[in-house]
Amino acid sequence: MTEENTEPYKPTGLFKKYITQNKIFKNREVLRHSYSPRELPHRADQIDSIAEILAPALQGATPSNILIYGKTGTGKTATVKFVGTELENESSGFTPCRLVHLNCETIDTQYRVLAQIANHVSGLDLKPSDRVKNTIPPTGWHTDQVYSELKNILEQAGGLQIIVLDEIDKLVKKSGDDTLYSLTRINSDLVNSRVCIIGISNDLTFKDFLDPRVLSSLSEEEIVFPPYNADQLRDILNQRAKTAFLPDVVPEEVIGLCAARAAQEHGDARRALDLLRVSGELAEREGVDTVQVKHVGAAQESIETDTMSECIKTLPVQSKIVLCSMLLLSSSGQKVFTSSAVINVYRELARELDTDPLSHRRVSDLINDLTMLGIVTSRVVSHGRYGRTTEIYFKSPTNDIRKVIMNEPRFQECSILAPLLK
Repeated sequence: MTEENTEPYKPTGLFKKYITQNKIFKNREVLRHSYSPRELPHRADQIDSIAEILAPALQGATPSNILIYGKTGTGKTATVKFVGTELENESSGFTPCRLVHLNCETIDTQYRVLAQIANHVSGLDLKPSDRVKNTIPPTGWHTDQVYSELKNILEQAGGLQIIVLDEIDKLVKKSGDDTLYSLTRINSDLVNSRVCIIGISNDLTFKDFLDPRVLSSLSEEEIVFPPYNADQLRDILNQRAKTAFLPDVVPEEVIGLCAARAAQEHGDARRALDLLRVSGELAEREGVDTVQVKHVGAAQESIETDTMSECIKTLPVQSKIVLCSMLLLSSSGQKVFTSSAVINVYRELARELDTDPLSHRRVSDLINDLTMLGIVTSRVVSHGRYGRTTEIYFKSPTNDIRKVIMNEPRFQECSILAPLLK
């Protein structure tokens, strides 16, 4: 038997140098996506629009449902949380209003959505004696039973529950629109409580997937968040930098460069914040006392590599097969290819991989998803009376994409994909 070491552990000081050398950050968490700022530059119009729709709740009325659209990083979630917090605080002397935020990228089934709402509401702002126990398990109940329990919890809680379904398109595309139908009809089964729905989506066309009965019940008002321009992104970064960094660490030219590069990519504030944060981290690792322009370039390269790799690794199997089909077309010398060409290669590849091929429309949806993620670029070309064609191409070299996706054994063993291993 190995004799145990009974001597007391003595720290080696491994991390001491990393703690003491900080000359850059005051609070780097301010640059994270999860941080909720107390001010939202350049979103006053959207804040007022949402507040105007929700205001009747303070007089006991049920406000209209809201659908909010906009590209990633346009402040949709932050704005809704900001307005929701203001409403919760303002409603203390009126009808109680509470915000329940769900991310439908992970909570993506009817059961899980209803259960999460119920378990969240049951613990909100209630006295311990009045609080409903979280009795809904993660799985195991019939959906009708979950719905019935949710109604009981809502009735006991009272007031208005604002249900925010973030990335609502992911829920609808995966699980259909039954969840939305249940939530839009639930007010007819309630007496002491009311529900208002706020859906947030990056996909302007997701309503095409909804049944007419759901659209009728939803009766929503729509708000579109435009992308930020470079000047607006600069204001956002300057606001965060004051709290995130030590004084005189970040020159204005660095702020401007981060803003300009993010503005080129659909005006994404998250991208701008990531660029600034990673630039600061690279400067910190170098041991210098200012963030420099060269750090922004290195940060962009690092973010692009990490983001793309993680994005591809987490794609569903069918999306990966569609992406492989595009890579095959590209490797054969076709720099630009049509969606029909992709679908033809996809069907052959799906059969070779012993996977049930999807319908033409579903594959087209997956192509749109890959475009939205920025993995490929697409454009619609008009041919006059001969109709329109969707053309697809890779904006940058595909070497990194091929390396990531071809790490999967099932693709390495597929003879059709052999050209991608070279």
